[in-house]
Amino acid sequence: MIRDPLTIAADTRLGEALEMMMQRNLRHLPVMNGEELLGVASDRDILLAEVAHVDLSDHSSLKVGDVCALDAYCVSPDTPLPEVLRGMAERHIGSALVCGEDGSPLGIFTSTDACRELAQVLEGAAG
Repeated sequence: MIRDPLTIAADTRLGEALEMMMQRNLRHLPVMNGEELLGVASDRDILLAEVAHVDLSDHSSLKVGDVCALDAYCVSPDTPLPEVLRGMAERHIGSALVCGEDGSPLGIFTSTDACRELAQVLEGAAG
């Protein structure tokens, strides 16, 4: 899990968001509307939106809040890992936001983190 994840404002332009993600090698960003969690944006959400709107004159006006998933999968810090993994698989998503009681993002658990966890389990079983 990545603790204290980088967040992005809902009114950030798509190009700026994608550049930020590429520079920091990130695939998911919690999207904030002020202090409130709005959703989560993936690099794929942003790329698909840019491709879909490439011919529109207002393409540059698209914001992260326009394309992010509003139903972010949020779990508490004490949610058991199998439950988190099951929830991600059932929803066909690549991340779970770890949120505090107030709904603020404390961390993000991604499919890459899940692969690392699985590798440790398999290495332990083989040893």
